[in-house]
Amino acid sequence: LADAAGRAVAAAHAGWRSLAAGVLEAAVERVRHLAGQADAEVLAWLGPCIGPAAFEVGGDVRAAFTRANTAAGICFRSSGEGWLASLPALACQRLLACGVQRISGNDGSADWCTHSQPERWYSYRRDGNTGRMAACVWME
Repeated sequence: LADAAGRAVAAAHAGWRSLAAGVLEAAVERVRHLAGQADAEVLAWLGPCIGPAAFEVGGDVRAAFTRANTAAGICFRSSGEGWLASLPALACQRLLACGVQRISGNDGSADWCTHSQPERWYSYRRDGNTGRMAACVWME
């Protein structure tokens, strides 16, 4: 995240639990605070994650999002025994709700899926062993 005037930046990890708990909203608020403007324009870039065709979750995960926002239901589709969830779509919904209009990076397509793109991305869910990925943000 960054304010458009280049006064503040932040990085946030938004797995489903932290996303449901409001990590993006808190990070946007912090960027605006550091920028010195409560209404500062904030830009967002979404990194790679497990994609909507691979991220199967239970009803408890769906409920964690839809309890407070029924519109979040469009970010889930039935998989027969559970739900396939789109983390990028959920993140976009939350960012848009707190006024972030310029969102780039992960659009939920297969190219950004850490599970289905072993030649591009690491995935513990896919490989079963630990590895690392990093995204960096800084100001000059």
